[in-house]
Amino acid sequence: MSDFLNDIENCLEVLHKGGTILYPTDTIWGIGCDATNEDAVAKIYELKKRAEEKSMIILLATKKDIIQYITQPDLSVLDYLNTTTKPTTVIYDGATGLAENVINKDGTVAIRLTNDTFCKHLIKRFKKPIVSTSANASGYPTPAIFSEISNEIKKGVDYIVQHRQDDVKIATPSSIIRWSKNGTPVIIRP
Repeated sequence: MSDFLNDIENCLEVLHKGGTILYPTDTIWGIGCDATNEDAVAKIYELKKRAEEKSMIILLATKKDIIQYITQPDLSVLDYLNTTTKPTTVIYDGATGLAENVINKDGTVAIRLTNDTFCKHLIKRFKKPIVSTSANASGYPTPAIFSEISNEIKKGVDYIVQHRQDDVKIATPSSIIRWSKNGTPVIIRP
């Protein structure tokens, strides 16, 4: 447990300074930063060699947090999320209160409510959303376990979480849906 709490404290210090972290999520390992800090988000785009047109997912800890970052949320999406078994990222219209470079050009943002204990704890303590993008350079395969993450990525972040580095369970990315105006999911990635 001390590693867990140590990691939380170290992550908080780095996030508050506008740095980047490499951390386990409820899906794959992610590269993260303060989703409200444009400079921090830019560091991730640079590390991943990713075009800014390709927006990134952000993580929130609780359902009530959604209304803080979406101007007109259709809360029926929460009922849908209660029926899913796989972690699901939702693309919402009307993003607000986030770094400009984390919001898609069409005004949408991809948000996942995390079920991971570490992530929930970190986000609640940080009191802001955290970027969660796969721990690979753009165009390269997504690492399924920590040991598959490239040294380039590991050297490019400001802090690497120790918690769960030895997990060998193969992880997969989340499902992605877009919540349509008529209140139904449009599946982007199953």
